[in-house]
Amino acid sequence: MSVEILNESGVELDVAEFARLARFIMRQMRVHPQAELCLKLVDEATIAEFNHRYLDTEGPTDVLSFPMDELRPGREGEPEGEGILGDMLLCPQYAAQQAPTSSRSVEDELHLLTIHGILHLLGYDHAESDEKQEMFALQDRLLADWRRVRAGEAVP
Repeated sequence: MSVEILNESGVELDVAEFARLARFIMRQMRVHPQAELCLKLVDEATIAEFNHRYLDTEGPTDVLSFPMDELRPGREGEPEGEGILGDMLLCPQYAAQQAPTSSRSVEDELHLLTIHGILHLLGYDHAESDEKQEMFALQDRLLADWRRVRAGEAVP
């Protein structure tokens, strides 16, 4: 899997950790091994500009996802689709501000938003109540699995 992490946020972060997380989530979601993902960590002004340009929404946000080849999670017994998963923008400053409201550490918030963005690239959404329930339960499970992996435990 090709995962490119660009840190243009002005915040010192472990980009290798983001790459490991992205690869882990892509494997868990059975994304084709040759799929490509670019995650750009940006400041609030940059994400606000993209939020306005592409979603016609004012102000900064936490994460934006731009799917490319409309890849979907692989299913057991079916071949995985090849291609470019897409691009994501993630704003660490915004995530740091919202982490306390979710009772999460900044690190967990950043990891959750990375997972959230990848799920959006894979076609998940949370516009409807049932979609939100499915997506949020999946991202919570994936975050818990990631924590176990980081702690050296096996993932069920």
